[in-house]
Amino acid sequence: MTGATIWLTGLPSAGKTTIAYELAGRLRAEGHRVEVLDGDEIREFLSAGLGFGREDRHTNVQRIGFVAELLASNGVKVLVPVIAPYADSREAVRKRHQREGTPYVEVHVATPVEVCSVRDVKGLYAKQAAGEITGLTGVDDPYEEPESPDLRIESHHQTVQESAQALHALLTERGLA
Repeated sequence: MTGATIWLTGLPSAGKTTIAYELAGRLRAEGHRVEVLDGDEIREFLSAGLGFGREDRHTNVQRIGFVAELLASNGVKVLVPVIAPYADSREAVRKRHQREGTPYVEVHVATPVEVCSVRDVKGLYAKQAAGEITGLTGVDDPYEEPESPDLRIESHHQTVQESAQALHALLTERGLA
């Protein structure tokens, strides 16, 4: 089976990881080899010691992109729910995949910051509002929205299952599912 990297970018609490795990279950049920490279787990193990400044965020994204391409080039569907706030970092990952001839799909989980701050899965928006943290992507740190992603999901207008289905349909259309 053909591997591919499916990168889900968006603000904190946009629904990236939830959609990725929903899609992963569906793909596994169809017999695909699937890995989810969760941003929080990567930070703990692969990118420990990196901060949240622009340079460290770029390094983090490049490390994840390298691992994703390596897995994808070996037949794994790699779901990457990672903020990756900078367009140039995401573009570098796309170019790595293109150079290697590995399928790459960019998905923008386009949930407005107002919705994300209500969801606030990890309590980050509350901590930022209380002055406990700074540098929160989309609030007091930049998030550069993808200009032309392969798919834009508005998770605040559909269920997790509908979001995963939209992504599955795109993968099917491209011969990747």
